[in-house]
Amino acid sequence: MADEKNVSSVPEAEVPAAPVAPREEIAVIGHDGAVVRPPGWKYKGFRVFGHELYYASPEVQLVMVGLVCFLCPGMFNALGGMGAGGQVDASAQDAASTALYSIFAVVGFLSGSFANTFGVKLTLSLGGIGYCIYSASFLCYNHTANDGFVIFAGAFLGLCAGLLWTGQGTIMMAYPPEEKKGRYISWFWIIFNLGGVIGALIPLGQNIHTTNNSSVTDGTYAGFIVLMFLGAVLAMFLTNASSVVRPDGSKVILMKNPSVKTELIGLKDTLFQDPWILLLFPMFFASNTFTTYQTNDMNAAFFDTRTRALNNLLYWLSQMIGASVFGYGLDYPGIRRSMRARIALVALTVLTFAIWGGGYAWMKIQLPRALAKPTNPNYHAVDWTDGGKLYIGPMFLYMAYGFYDACWQTCIYWFMGALSNSGRKAANLAGFYKGIQSAGAAVFWRLDGLGKPFATIFGATWGLLGGALVFAAPLIVLRIKDTVSLEEDLKFSDETIEDVIATGAIPEKAVHAEGEA
Repeated sequence: MADEKNVSSVPEAEVPAAPVAPREEIAVIGHDGAVVRPPGWKYKGFRVFGHELYYASPEVQLVMVGLVCFLCPGMFNALGGMGAGGQVDASAQDAASTALYSIFAVVGFLSGSFANTFGVKLTLSLGGIGYCIYSASFLCYNHTANDGFVIFAGAFLGLCAGLLWTGQGTIMMAYPPEEKKGRYISWFWIIFNLGGVIGALIPLGQNIHTTNNSSVTDGTYAGFIVLMFLGAVLAMFLTNASSVVRPDGSKVILMKNPSVKTELIGLKDTLFQDPWILLLFPMFFASNTFTTYQTNDMNAAFFDTRTRALNNLLYWLSQMIGASVFGYGLDYPGIRRSMRARIALVALTVLTFAIWGGGYAWMKIQLPRALAKPTNPNYHAVDWTDGGKLYIGPMFLYMAYGFYDACWQTCIYWFMGALSNSGRKAANLAGFYKGIQSAGAAVFWRLDGLGKPFATIFGATWGLLGGALVFAAPLIVLRIKDTVSLEEDLKFSDETIEDVIATGAIPEKAVHAEGEA
């Protein structure tokens, strides 16, 4: 097991001579060698498809986080995937998105500290509130054309989303054991993007007969508001990270007595003690930039309302496929983890040039922004009944974009997770990731709001993705190891090895094994 490998690398003098007395909610090993979980309903097992699960297990908590994101950002993605936030004129949504990601970029750098100080449960729940307000602003816009409310809602969502995604990232990177991080990411991404799929069915069903290019109905926005609110409520039913026990008896490595000051120092330490992280920053920056072109400059600009909804549905279905392929591939046990990282780099490079090369071929034959308007007599909003080159080719291209999005995001999370098993460092990395990602998104939404040519935004996106892979290559090739030692993780914490053992982050079974050796 990964934990046993970590302990085996610790000098013998640093391992307690006697077993640590178990505290409440700390798993212990029975006389038969089996893990004895703490008492309480959270640890009572139930079987699902032959596997025993319990409420405070990483698997159950991951599914719950996936459902929170299914209901909050998943529905947000379904709304955004329509292009222009479901409107015809994208100006309000461009301004709201610029405000959203500008605030998100700042909050993202500090939200890891918030998550470590107040816990991921409160972080996720507060983060979910902004999503339903954002949808409500577009419902209001349908009747009042109030740009101010939409922009305010976007800025408020930037604050809330920074919290939600950092809480999510902390759980997804810190809860699973090393050998299962890829599949955990895959499971989350499938559940999360199922939200986009179900959410896409709402506007598709309500606009099935709308063959012109118009705003979505009030009922569409109302459905999103209700579902997003439910997501914020569901987050309050998560268990605290300190109560999560892995099946092998280990617990998540958490920093003792966190404070805002020490967490801000942790952000600095993460960057300055491991400067290789800087090489991932271009990947972070690029990871949300392609959404602008795909949703507003392709889907919203060239397809009618019901076809936009269908494209949106197919996009999120493709994301689920991409997450499955890469998530399980990144955990394939027959190949060493360091080699899997290099294969992932090559695969991302091939996909970047194949898919975006196909996008370049399609983009060259489309109307420029100045002419892609209903007032232009040569403009034709494509419907799914047009078939052939007008729709079938672009449909598969749009699906490929969705597949690529999931592959890129899954790899980033896996790369970060492969660098550490520490909950503290995971929170800080997630904060860096979402903050820098949001800065990139803010830049590209602003470019779209300024009316830059479609070709300019497309070219900048493609070039940025290719350049990001070049920067990340040295870190992926040289820094991702087959396992991460405990000493490496503790460089980013003020804890000692004895502290970690006492909290249950290392199972007693591993301590006994080391003592016997």
